[in-house]
Amino acid sequence: MENQTIARRTNRRAITQTTMVALFAALTSAGAFVSIPLPFSPVPIALQNLFAVLSGLILGPLWGGAAVALFLIAGALGAPVFAGATGGFAHFFGTTGGFLLGYLVAALTAGFIAGRPRADRRISLPRLILATLAGFLVVYVPGLIWLKIVLDTDWGKALALGFIPFTIGDTLKGIAAVLIAPRLRRAAAEHLDG
Repeated sequence: MENQTIARRTNRRAITQTTMVALFAALTSAGAFVSIPLPFSPVPIALQNLFAVLSGLILGPLWGGAAVALFLIAGALGAPVFAGATGGFAHFFGTTGGFLLGYLVAALTAGFIAGRPRADRRISLPRLILATLAGFLVVYVPGLIWLKIVLDTDWGKALALGFIPFTIGDTLKGIAAVLIAPRLRRAAAEHLDG
């Protein structure tokens, strides 16, 4: 009887974890539909980096990383989940390919700094801010490196095309993440803890 109860609880937790991973992959995918092309840059403004960072902040590094990996796999297979509702493996070799990889790095980084959500412990505000800031910034490491390579340009031009125009928007998205993540972390902890 006790083994059946443990098995049911474990099954329920696994189903909940899978559902949360799928939900955050879907949210990151939905960010593709809020995409604003910039006439002077091959990189559009999109909400996807917000959802990638939130995946790590709310689900932790393992499940947050899994959510973004699922999003990337769906896009690579052709689902229209990348900015502008496009998909396909070729996107990884285009100007935004490094940013796509950066989403995974962002979820992992934010998740590692924030830590696994736990029902018995809340995240401190300084740690949450650090995790959010780091998550947003690390998107740009592979993003700018790849953009520079693909465009065969210098660092100044890569920064002007792929970083500077996005700082205000990412600051606003970061503030939103800091405001909503604590409550969602507590809700997630009830299902992911253990």
